[in-house]
Amino acid sequence: MDLPPDRSDAFDPAPGLRVGGRSSAVTLLGPQRLTPTLVKAVRAVGVEGDVAVVTAGWQEREEEVDELRDHLGGRVVNLRLYTRAEEVFRRDRGLARALRARQDRLQRMQELYRIRLAHAMDAARELLIRGGDPEVLEPEREAAVAAIRELDHVHLARVRAVHQEFDATFQPFGRPLLARQRKELAALLDGCAAFAVAGGHVALLLNRLRLFGLAELVAGKPVFAWSGGAMVAGERLVLFHDDPPQGPGNAEVLESGLGLFTGLLPLPHGRRRLKLDDRLRVSLFARRFGDLACVAMDDGAILRRQDGRWLPVGGDGSRRLLPDGGVEELTA
Repeated sequence: MDLPPDRSDAFDPAPGLRVGGRSSAVTLLGPQRLTPTLVKAVRAVGVEGDVAVVTAGWQEREEEVDELRDHLGGRVVNLRLYTRAEEVFRRDRGLARALRARQDRLQRMQELYRIRLAHAMDAARELLIRGGDPEVLEPEREAAVAAIRELDHVHLARVRAVHQEFDATFQPFGRPLLARQRKELAALLDGCAAFAVAGGHVALLLNRLRLFGLAELVAGKPVFAWSGGAMVAGERLVLFHDDPPQGPGNAEVLESGLGLFTGLLPLPHGRRRLKLDDRLRVSLFARRFGDLACVAMDDGAILRRQDGRWLPVGGDGSRRLLPDGGVEELTA
């Protein structure tokens, strides 16, 4: 299969992935359920003291942190963002209605974007597998991938505009109940040495983190994130599954993330959710998100941002998707 050449030189894959981003230390982990590595990562960074943890993506189960507490030797402060948000919504009905209206609008936008995306992805795939004169095909292939990137860019800009309009209109941080909760959270975080965010329902998790402005409250603290938590902590939230129950899946840009790190697109449960042996799919994914290093993260994976690089430390489980359709193992 003739695949387009790699035109991305934004990253140096060895010995680490060069990126920009925030100054605080960030460590991304593979899934923790079967291979817990959080305590290893916390010790490696030299964190002493309590770790503030967000498990809002687990929704009603966010209080079930006993295993996490045992893993970290009891040093867990559960921020309870899901419960805090529910308390605010019960008492500030105006804010709850406004947030619901915003979410409905975003869902309608996502549905329309998904329709356009399906056609653009079909066109790109057909051109990537078509045989013929490379001098004729290559510009068309490049244009097809560029069209998907532009669609993603425009959709994300529109989503950001909705959030900006909401913030300007309702000024949520100025509402008394939410302001009181943020003050309590700031006090809890002041007493903690690090911040960790687990997975679960990624859209809900991001909404709760954004509602309380956690990105600002944790500035400067070491950050540990895994599964859905790793997805929402970056600059862009991308939903992905190559073989979902409803049929062939196209990765979708959903939202801007928290921006706690940049330059990397973590893909948790890569072996289960991605067809990494399908060179066409891998190539199209890597080229589409060519401004980010696309890294599948499975059990045991630990990536730590250090001196402007992402370094794989302490085990295997990280693999970078390449524009030529290959997959590169990242090892310590």
